[in-house]
Amino acid sequence: MPFCKQACNYCNFHFSTSLRYKQPLVAAIVQELQHPAALADRQETIETIYFGGGTPSLCTEAELDSMLSAIYKNYTVAPDAEITFETNPDDISLPQLDMWQRIGINRLSIGVQSFFEEDLLWMNRAHNAEQAITGLALAVSRFDNITMDLIYGTPGLTHEKWQQNVARAITLGIPHLSCYALTVEPQTPLDKQIRLHQKNNVDPGFQSEQFLLLMQWAKEAGYEHYEISNFAKPGYRSKHNSSYWQGKNYWGFGPSAHSFNGSRRWWNIANNTKYIQAITQHQPTYEIETLTPVQQVNEFTMIALRTMEGLSLRVIEEKWPVLMADDIAVNPAAVILTAAQPHIQQGHMVHLNHYLQLTNQGKLLADGITADLFL
Repeated sequence: MPFCKQACNYCNFHFSTSLRYKQPLVAAIVQELQHPAALADRQETIETIYFGGGTPSLCTEAELDSMLSAIYKNYTVAPDAEITFETNPDDISLPQLDMWQRIGINRLSIGVQSFFEEDLLWMNRAHNAEQAITGLALAVSRFDNITMDLIYGTPGLTHEKWQQNVARAITLGIPHLSCYALTVEPQTPLDKQIRLHQKNNVDPGFQSEQFLLLMQWAKEAGYEHYEISNFAKPGYRSKHNSSYWQGKNYWGFGPSAHSFNGSRRWWNIANNTKYIQAITQHQPTYEIETLTPVQQVNEFTMIALRTMEGLSLRVIEEKWPVLMADDIAVNPAAVILTAAQPHIQQGHMVHLNHYLQLTNQGKLLADGITADLFL
């Protein structure tokens, strides 16, 4: 749902702050959900449904119900499906919470980012610190399965303030935390503000310190660090996001939404009016990419290394025993293990029971290490 009340200065997702096309866009999503050609390729039982954005909590009950009804009418949904709904604290009220539960939402994802007013203003968030606290307290009174987002590494966030942010989430009993280092994406307002010296740039070393502290605090509070950015109390891992890291199939609907079936990826056009026009005129809305076997191995390596379990060399041996890379027949598992040796010797990885896992220090270097292991 690509609509927001206002633009966060760090965001590079597709969104619009005008709600002018919200109703026709919801109608187009319902139409896309029911497209016969799409349904023919999607016979699996649906294990998770995720309303992301943007800000889905700007939708009315009728709009949300129309999309969920289209899903249940046209797809086989598991009785215990995890149905996650993204919301911001300023959209949370008891009537809204009751409505979300009534239509079948059973998990909330709340974009808090910080409990400090100055940080929220720095990020140009739509909510204030009081709304962050009261919104979470209300959510906990109605929902058991809740995740919340926090951002660290902003120039004004001291280690003491970061500890208070994490401690407040733990005290509130939030069972799942998604914590992200602030990234300055090109062509965002924040990128421009930094280049014009209106805001200080981020310090990677400072961010690394806050990530290491986060891992320590979360472990002490009983959270599993089951993916680089995600921490969960036992039994509260995100089933939806875990499906991405396990390489499962997924289907996205709406402008800019991505889909994946193991060997192909396709994504809808990132333009609301063009998306609506294409859907209503029964024209293609997406671009498509077919992954080569080498790309499939590299992608599996990338997503698996992010997880607590790590990269299974046995799975690679079973799925891709031999591949042609640059016209040479290679054993991908053997090549990856050889490439991992320097990182194992440096203490950034361990090799246990056919799995390659990142250590805490290795997690600070995850992208670089992953690139070294690519075929």
